[in-house]
This record gives sequence, C-alpha cells and structure tokens, in this order.
Amino acid sequence: MASNSVAYKCPNCSAPLDFKPGTQKITCDYCGTELDAAALEDLFAKKEAMAAEAADKQDEKWDTKVAGGDWTAEEAAAFKTFVCESCGAEIVADGNTMATECCYCGHAVMIPQRFDGMLRPDYIIPFKKTKEEAKAALKEFYDGKWLLPSLFKSQNRIEAIQAMYVPFWLFDSDVDAYATFKAEKVRVYETSDEQVTETSHYRCLRSGSMSFAKIPVDGSEKMADDYMESIEPFDYSEMVPFSNAYMTGFLADKYDVDAETSAPRADTRVRQSAIDVLTETVEGFDSCSCEEATVKKQAGNVVYAMAPVWIVTTRYEGQPYTFMMNGQTGKVVGSLPYDQKKSLFYAALAFAVTLPIVYYVAKFILSLC
Repeated sequence: MASNSVAYKCPNCSAPLDFKPGTQKITCDYCGTELDAAALEDLFAKKEAMAAEAADKQDEKWDTKVAGGDWTAEEAAAFKTFVCESCGAEIVADGNTMATECCYCGHAVMIPQRFDGMLRPDYIIPFKKTKEEAKAALKEFYDGKWLLPSLFKSQNRIEAIQAMYVPFWLFDSDVDAYATFKAEKVRVYETSDEQVTETSHYRCLRSGSMSFAKIPVDGSEKMADDYMESIEPFDYSEMVPFSNAYMTGFLADKYDVDAETSAPRADTRVRQSAIDVLTETVEGFDSCSCEEATVKKQAGNVVYAMAPVWIVTTRYEGQPYTFMMNGQTGKVVGSLPYDQKKSLFYAALAFAVTLPIVYYVAKFILSLC
C-alpha cells in the first residue's frame, strides 16, 4: 500500500517545493511556474487530512481459513489423483477413471493412487457448453485471421479436448480508497501571427468506500493467469453449492496455490479496480492520471469454487497449440501460428498502395512552392 505521507510538489513538473506559509506567491525553482500560496495551502491541507484518515484505517487481512471444507470419507473415496510423468501436472478424476490424457501436454496417463489432501469446494459453476460447442467455438476463433497459415484450418488436428473444473479462490472485500490525480485541460487558439496552446494543470483529490464481490484468482499454478483472466467473467448467479454430482464425467484440477498465497493477486486486482472507480469520477478534463493512491481493506472473505473450462489441444506441423474456453459462457482464448510470408506480403502491399499517394501529395506540395 502507498505511504500516507504528503509530498509538497509543483503541480506542473512535480519538482519539490520549498513551501513557506504566509507568502502570497511561490515560484518553482525548476520550471518557473508561479503558484498561489493560499491555493497550495488549501490543497495540501486537504491532502494531509486525507492521508491522516487513511492512516487511521486498519488494512485487514483476508480471512482465508474459511475457504473450503473437509471432504466426507465417502466423497474422498470417489476421487483419485494422478501426476503426469511428462509435464508434472497434478489432476483429479473420479474414482472410475483408470486412464486418461493429460490436458496440458496430451500424454497418456494411468491413475494409480487415491485422491487425498484437498479441501472440499464451497461452490461449483456447472458446465453449460458441450464438447461439440467447444470444437465449433475454436473454429470460429481462428476464422478470419489474415496472418494464419493457409493450411492450418485443414491440417491442424485436435489431439485432446478436455472438460475440466479449475479451482478458484473468490475474494470479497470492502475497501476505503484515497487517490490524487493530475488532470489537464488544453485550449488551442490562434492570434494574428501564431497558434497558441494553453495547458491548465489541476490536482484532483478523490476518496470513497466501495465493495467488491467474488474477485477470482485461479488456484492452479499450471493454468496461465493471463489465459484464465482472459476467459472471465463467469456468471456467479449460476454458482451453486458444491455437489459430487456435477463432477461426474469431468476432470478436476487439484489446486496447488492456496488461498493465502493467492491473496496478493487479489489485493492487486482490488487496488486497481478501486483506482479505476475513482478515476471515473474525475470528469471534464482532457487527460487524467493517478499520481498516488492508498487502498485499505475493511474486511475480506474468501470462498473456494470450481469453474468450468474446456481445454483444447491441437497440433500443426509438429507444434502443439492450446486453447481455453469458458465452459459456461463460451469465450475462447489461445495462441495461433503466425505466417511470416503473409506478414511480409501484406506489409509490401500496404507500402505499394500508399507510395503513389505519397508521391502525388509531395508533387502537389512542390508545385505550390
């Protein structure tokens, strides 16, 4: 979290100011900006009051101990866990699954050991999208991509398509947020012999209390955070209390990042979201940027949930490509092969189209000289 101290800086160049209360005008030694002492005193008095209020707030820790529960003996007996010898991923499957493919690398795996050592989820978001819909969504995802190799559509082969429940920690938080913004208004006008750009600089102070619900952080180290955040959001109104019945026929990833370890990621997302909310209140300016911010949690609750994800692995020219689809909404993310020859062709085509235009514009300008 940011410091609660108040820095006396020039509103124009952010250089340190030698602030002398009682004077009428202050001139910045670095940029020469002339400042009104009374206005500065009022600004920094408000900043000091806001910083003092922020300092009085206690930044509470997330209550991670309440997330998840204990499995009953019957439920634990219904699951098995296996470790892929190829890539090391740890996967949970129902007790009837004896062999499968690792959805991360496609390696065939036997499942020898019983499921154990995992909290029971509080909630689960059931799958809505089918395997056929996942395949169709993948084709739609790469359709129309200009730089995709021409043979990819016909020659890529789906090696594995897995429906998997991915562990998520969902964080709820009430926060107090305080921020200082630098804003600008720009006015351009013309005189008889020149064009003048006039820039006015402002300091805007904002504070507020807000609540955030179900901020997701995936609990799997193997699942790339950028992929998982890209297939958000999930519709949490369809989240239901966990039941083994929803796991039938699906794999489940065993979490290897617990709630306590996931908390800093949740803090980062809460902080940025709070700053974004305050930023939206700074209106009527041509530009605005946050200079400093303090965000304090009032309370934090965590639940453990399983979210549905389709993982599709395809292979093209010996190279595997992995795609993920939100098993509830159908949103797809993934990486695609890149045709360098097409890239060079389109670049050359663009140059060929624009070159004659540049030539005639230059010729026209020269004719006016």
